[in-house]
Amino acid sequence: MFTRTTQQSSTGLPLRIGIATYSLRMVPTDQAIAVCKRLGIETCSIKDVHLPRKSTAAERKAGYQKWMDAGITPLSAGNIALPDNEEAIRDAFIYCKDIGVPTMVCTPEIASLPLLDRLSQEYAINIAIHNHGPEDKKFGDPDIVMGHVGKMNPRMGLCVDIGHAARNGKNPADQIRKYRDRVYDVHFKDVKAGAKGLAVGSAIEVGRGSLDIAGIFKALIDIGFTGNVGIEYEKSDTEPIIGFADSVGFMRGTLTQLRKR
Repeated sequence: MFTRTTQQSSTGLPLRIGIATYSLRMVPTDQAIAVCKRLGIETCSIKDVHLPRKSTAAERKAGYQKWMDAGITPLSAGNIALPDNEEAIRDAFIYCKDIGVPTMVCTPEIASLPLLDRLSQEYAINIAIHNHGPEDKKFGDPDIVMGHVGKMNPRMGLCVDIGHAARNGKNPADQIRKYRDRVYDVHFKDVKAGAKGLAVGSAIEVGRGSLDIAGIFKALIDIGFTGNVGIEYEKSDTEPIIGFADSVGFMRGTLTQLRKR
């Protein structure tokens, strides 16, 4: 589990801007690393498109080292879909262990949660269950996730997707504060406002939607979050880099203003 201590970025900002590498899912690994390095990204959650699960332990360690050599620390892997099957789930844990990340971002089957509860302790890896909004019949928002795992061991927690949480009618900052000790990863995106002020529809560049980005940052700072604040850019598969860079700039500017207060 993450130590809840203040950890500033190398730029002196109160949080490190990261990426869920799913954002660059159509971009080859070396180019994705180069883009992240150019934009000053400091942490990442690795998607298997950039570090294949069908690989040896040595290949996984080498893949991890590529990101580290670029100054980008992998803090989690995923999102990983987990069936209710012990062999498949163990394989996912071994993958994370080989990479060396402390957290697995995942979408499990509800029936598999007791097994995850046990294996998260066996492998000493945090489970960050990803909420996917109103389309998700299992885990629409953090409240629903914690309704399933709140009484399980403390390694069973959340990847708070702020955009999807808002689309499910929840205030992301409130959810982060409410579950402060069980937030192990964050997927950062913005969404457009609906007719009643609720976030609806597809994701958009951070700062161009309706979410209170400064308020969400403040919540993460207040809980001493040190995990991956990972941009998950979903607006375009084929042309993600400009929108990703746009999001980075807005997030860095917002954090700069918060630092001055």
